[in-house]
Amino acid sequence: MRFLLFGLLVGALVGWLITYQRQRNHIRQLERSKEELQVEETLVFDFLHGLGEAFRDVIRPHDLHRLIVESSTRILDAHGGALYLADRSGLRLVPAFISKGCPPLIDIPDRILQQAAATPVALDSYLRAHSINAGEGLVGRIWKSGEALLLQDLADAPELSKLRESALGTSSVMVTPLLYGRQNMGVLAVANGPMSASFTASDFTVFKSISEQSAFALYNAIVYSEANEKKRLDHDLQIARDIQRILLPSEAPETKGFQIAGINIPARQVSGDYFDYIQVDQDRLGVVIADVSGKGVPASLIMAICRSALRAEARGSLSPADVLRKVNRQLYPDIKEDMFISMAYLILDHKNATATLSRGGHDAPLLYRAATGEVTTLKPPGMALGIDSGDVFDRIAADISVPLETDDCLLLYTDGVTEMLDANGDEFGPERMVRSLQASAREGAAEVIARLTSDARTFAGGHPQNDDITLIVVRKT
Repeated sequence: MRFLLFGLLVGALVGWLITYQRQRNHIRQLERSKEELQVEETLVFDFLHGLGEAFRDVIRPHDLHRLIVESSTRILDAHGGALYLADRSGLRLVPAFISKGCPPLIDIPDRILQQAAATPVALDSYLRAHSINAGEGLVGRIWKSGEALLLQDLADAPELSKLRESALGTSSVMVTPLLYGRQNMGVLAVANGPMSASFTASDFTVFKSISEQSAFALYNAIVYSEANEKKRLDHDLQIARDIQRILLPSEAPETKGFQIAGINIPARQVSGDYFDYIQVDQDRLGVVIADVSGKGVPASLIMAICRSALRAEARGSLSPADVLRKVNRQLYPDIKEDMFISMAYLILDHKNATATLSRGGHDAPLLYRAATGEVTTLKPPGMALGIDSGDVFDRIAADISVPLETDDCLLLYTDGVTEMLDANGDEFGPERMVRSLQASAREGAAEVIARLTSDARTFAGGHPQNDDITLIVVRKT
């Protein structure tokens, strides 16, 4: 009986020791798992923190791509990783970053493998230059399908299985598309070599979380880049507008016998309209208005070229038509086929109280006669500049001379005024412009412009201006 009790006591003690050891081992295992989770959490936190820090300043795309790949491989203890992003066409993937030592994730031609045996850089060069079509190989299929994949059996990826037993081979791959909203921006992949452990389901869950954060970061990088590009373009356009302000006259010159006022209102940051005052000689002043087809920067550049050519030819020349002929010959070789310039150029002569006018396809200036209150159009023949090399242009261009009496007014304008639209799509039109001129002509040149612009804005009723507006008023004093 005593031996039985002793045996039971010993058995209980041994059982307790075994249970204790098992519990201790289990506790150690839990502690190791906890430490591993803490390390993984720290790595993930560092990754997220790194993404956040990256956007405190403007991050270079290459640095962001490297951060995503290197953080992914570090968190998942992977052999290497690669990031492929869609090109501008959205039809192909291009390598954005491939970590050093990453197993090839695309099909490698035998000739490249042979070269790599002697010159390892040949393989790196091929991997960094090779783009991928949608559906091509493992990476292309994942991009096309939009579904993440944990691959441990390489039978479904023959381009990888043929290298499995080599130093370039991989035993386990995780690949995921980078999706944000409706955008599929590319593919992120991590791989383990043949001597490394395979990825687990837990690794795959973490990897998909990393890809979600990476996609968000890449999308924000695109938005930041576009915003910065827009800011840069806005800055450049502001500079262009400032330059154009210098090129256009800030105020009309004081000219004996005439009162002059002019204004330019761009539809965009810069204008394709042009007007200028040029001192032809001591007794004569040239007044020019022009409209380059199109709007924005291209039109403004042609305008600047036109200004230089006209100023060079106008001084000392008493024939506006002859000036336009010479300017057309200069501009024709430099103007694209789908562009042209309409222009009206007149020379004011205070001694003879006349205005001599030539017109190159421009809207006919209006002449207000103070004696009768009537308005007529001045239509000397002519065609737009930049369309013909000179054979036809030179034959058509002609001058007309108009005598002016006190308080007579000349109105030169671009079609941005007459074609201004209201909410119903109706145009301001020449009739309304004539009425505005008749109502304000006796009050002075500046008053004509003020009345005309006010009437046009009232007519539009807040509808946005769709073309540049330029007005010049010449009143005989």
